[in-house]
Amino acid sequence: MSSGRLSHLLRGVWLLCLWQALFADGTSSKLWKVPTGTFARSSNLSHSLPWEQNCQCRHLQDRVKITAEVPPKVDGTWVSTRCEVRPGPEFLTRSYTFHPTRHFQALQHYYADSGCEDPAYSLSIRGKLRLRHASWITRGATEADHHLSKVAIVVHSPAAKQRLASRLPSSCVGPTLDRVAVGRPLELYNSRAGRACLSAMGFSMMELGLMRVETWHQHGHHGGKVQELLLGDIHTEWTERTQYRPTGYQEPLQNAMHHVHPCPVCASVYRSSEQRPPVLPRRPPAPLLLAGRWVSRHCETRPNVLFLSRDFTFEPGQHAWEGVYRHYSDPGCSQPTFTLRASGHYAQGNPSGKVAGATELVFKVTRASVTPEDEPTAKLLNGTRQGKCGRKGRWEVGREQDVTPTDGCGLLGVKLPHKEYELFKVELDHRQQPLLFVGERPTDGSSPDRPHRRPTSFQPPMVLCSSGGETQPPTPRHDRAGGSSSSRQVQLEVSSSGTRRPRPLVSLLLLLAACLLRF
Repeated sequence: MSSGRLSHLLRGVWLLCLWQALFADGTSSKLWKVPTGTFARSSNLSHSLPWEQNCQCRHLQDRVKITAEVPPKVDGTWVSTRCEVRPGPEFLTRSYTFHPTRHFQALQHYYADSGCEDPAYSLSIRGKLRLRHASWITRGATEADHHLSKVAIVVHSPAAKQRLASRLPSSCVGPTLDRVAVGRPLELYNSRAGRACLSAMGFSMMELGLMRVETWHQHGHHGGKVQELLLGDIHTEWTERTQYRPTGYQEPLQNAMHHVHPCPVCASVYRSSEQRPPVLPRRPPAPLLLAGRWVSRHCETRPNVLFLSRDFTFEPGQHAWEGVYRHYSDPGCSQPTFTLRASGHYAQGNPSGKVAGATELVFKVTRASVTPEDEPTAKLLNGTRQGKCGRKGRWEVGREQDVTPTDGCGLLGVKLPHKEYELFKVELDHRQQPLLFVGERPTDGSSPDRPHRRPTSFQPPMVLCSSGGETQPPTPRHDRAGGSSSSRQVQLEVSSSGTRRPRPLVSLLLLLAACLLRF
């Protein structure tokens, strides 16, 4: 099962980029103009949640306003809210502090277990950050440059030292790790030393190359303000991560002063140091109970310029599932492009041997349908060859068409039938509500269609919307301006200028070029 791509969806998305770039040139749009230099002023983007209609989750019912300033205000300390899982897998918590002087301090605590209860080693990172300009590729994000001045390591146990040594080349183990004393910091890098050992450890701060800050203003029963810092995603291939320039996001950090309450992990991470790593409280594993409907908590960003929401329904008694992936052209998920509906069966396997508490599953996709949500997408689909993507010439905006008879849709990379090897995990949030974590998609746009390609990390969590019955989630109706007839639909507005700007062709052609370079 794939998050909006099924198998090789990204390999067809660049065609959508091309068509929409040509179609939209000279038309009115709420897309912000991509700058060619430094920022002249801030843009304040806002939208409202929830946007999943008729969802019965308590924590999605309260009205939430989200703002995202460009460039972002990152000053302050930002901390992990749970034990994070990176591809590999790696388990860590993070605490990043940014100063008005552009200097930053980052703490990364790595663990031997998926619950972050057994600290292995900590990295203390110092450097400088320079915000540059709005991203040419990922709308709503800001690009940044960083310069490292110092990286030090503290190993927390002899066993952790041994495990780390087994991963590193002898050139690092001899002159470097042999000098490590448990509990004492050792400088691995400074402005005069090389980075060979850091690269061998898979260390990179390329995540600072892409930044976005979202502020959640909660007006419901609980009230309050939450700020999240989204940094660039980590490449799923170990050999690529040190050079990878991110185009999506990893799990967000929350502002230490404005976070979800209660958050015992936040306090523990905030008080930590390189010599005193946080030890997270032990939590009983949550059973993998999939029955019901699960939805995205908010608009999700994926590498290669994808904005989408996910809507899954599971019927364990029949081992059946259905997924609805709504794609958009903006980071607020207010401008829909197409909807992909897929269904099939799944088999639940054994507990994961790599990520404790996770379960291995195998999904088979047997049916799929596509609904174009705007005119450019409908015209693009009508231009496909006969028998390659539904019925040629029959694509209309808002009208769903079954692509099962044509074995999927080659343009969108949907191939039927299709099998994927998945990794699922359920956790409980601060309100004891279940969260569903689904395996992260490969950064290169491929599919986990072999056992050895099974994910080792996760996408953003989904929330349980209903525990049964509502198996056919309603689809919002959009007017010609791209809005929704429902008051719960996300509304995106550019409040800094008050006027709509035409979408510049050059920026979208650059976006297309970026897409092409990835294939």
